[in-house]
Amino acid sequence: MPLLDPKTWQPRPLSGPEYAVTEPATGDTLATVALASAEDVGPAGEAARTAQAEWARVPHFVRAGVLRKAGDLFAAHADELREWLVRESGSIPGKAEFELHVAAQECYEAAALASRPAGQILPSEAPRLSYTRRVPVGVVGVISPFNAPLILSIRSVAPALALGNAVVLKPDPRTAVCGGISLAAVFAEAGLPENLLHVLPGGPDVGQALVADPKIPVISFTGSTAAGRAVGEAGGRHLKRVHLELGGNSAMVVLEDADLDAVISTAAWGSFFHQGQICMTTGRHLVHQSVYEEYVERLAAKADSLAVGDPHREQVHLGPIIDDGQLTKVHGLVEASTSRGAKLAAGGTHDRLFYRPTVLAGVDDHSPAYAEEVFGPVAPVRSFATVDEAVALASAGEYGLSLGIVTRDAARGLDLAERIPTGIVHINDQTVNDEAVAPFGGIAASGTGARFGGEANLEAFTDVRWTTVRGDVAPYPF
Repeated sequence: MPLLDPKTWQPRPLSGPEYAVTEPATGDTLATVALASAEDVGPAGEAARTAQAEWARVPHFVRAGVLRKAGDLFAAHADELREWLVRESGSIPGKAEFELHVAAQECYEAAALASRPAGQILPSEAPRLSYTRRVPVGVVGVISPFNAPLILSIRSVAPALALGNAVVLKPDPRTAVCGGISLAAVFAEAGLPENLLHVLPGGPDVGQALVADPKIPVISFTGSTAAGRAVGEAGGRHLKRVHLELGGNSAMVVLEDADLDAVISTAAWGSFFHQGQICMTTGRHLVHQSVYEEYVERLAAKADSLAVGDPHREQVHLGPIIDDGQLTKVHGLVEASTSRGAKLAAGGTHDRLFYRPTVLAGVDDHSPAYAEEVFGPVAPVRSFATVDEAVALASAGEYGLSLGIVTRDAARGLDLAERIPTGIVHINDQTVNDEAVAPFGGIAASGTGARFGGEANLEAFTDVRWTTVRGDVAPYPF
């Protein structure tokens, strides 16, 4: 029996207009969904707050059971959900499989959070029991983007629910089904009580209303740095805790001893996976001058060998860019870079939304595709002469999300990593990695630190309450 039935997949009426869910590869309409407006946020927040009070009192093993069941359902309905991820978000099947795997793992790891020790016994100067206890924050507002819609929603939704919270989720309208409606269907089938998860696909006005709503004390936002700054500023005005996972322009440093036979596939994956529409995408290839020319030649050949097309109907390495607006941005950055002296070693062309994987050589600080986050399948390559120069180049710019270092000497790679400020680093790997058990987050313009995964979920979605208990009323000299 299908999990997603267009007749029943939005059980709550929303006040926004109807929206045609479009397949980027073909332009076909896959379904029609109702969008939310800002007016829908208040009632959703109120219903969520009412339901959360009871959910927080549910025994931990009951909450854990719902999360485990949800994880099982992502596997049970994998064929149906995979097709939505492929067709709605432009994912190749392998990327869709990865999202489904991570979604299940996020649920299983979240289930384990429900039974974690809730606090600590503290020493006290007074004759009393003194302890801390983690308590749910109440209602969590989640704002998720289009690029990895299932992962970037579930990684906040699952731990927030497991820890006793309710959630109001605003997915990007372009991926309203696989980034929002599918989660609501999975959790409903898993036995999550009504009103604990509200899905409000909508535009910036809905996000602004989430941040402003006094019933929603915590916001988990994943998206661009520009939008994140606005969310953080608004959250500060409302004295809210705001978790920001933002953009990046991550570097991969290739030292002179790197094995190019092994590294080119890794490098191509870092820049071209999911059309480069990943916050961790390798946006800067920093290559030692002794291997630079060969690296560019090999990476360009790899790019030229990759198939681009409709991932639902063909076996391809890259699918479509999400929409015309993003395509225009990507191509504009490539053209601006070549006009300023960068060499187009591969790609730089497109057929409709299908953009060829692109390699730019000879880039510098004035090349827009090198200096800015492209969010497309573009690999700018720049040479360096010394390790100190590599450190300076990798550390430059406003972002600090992920870092890859390739060398035959792992200890040397670790030493180099200590000198480059980022939230994530991978030795002998590219920059795109994610695991449910690992803390995830960037620094500087890439976000406010590790806010997802492992112990970070406890910090993100609970408050710490200090409690003391005395046997007798405390005496005071008044």
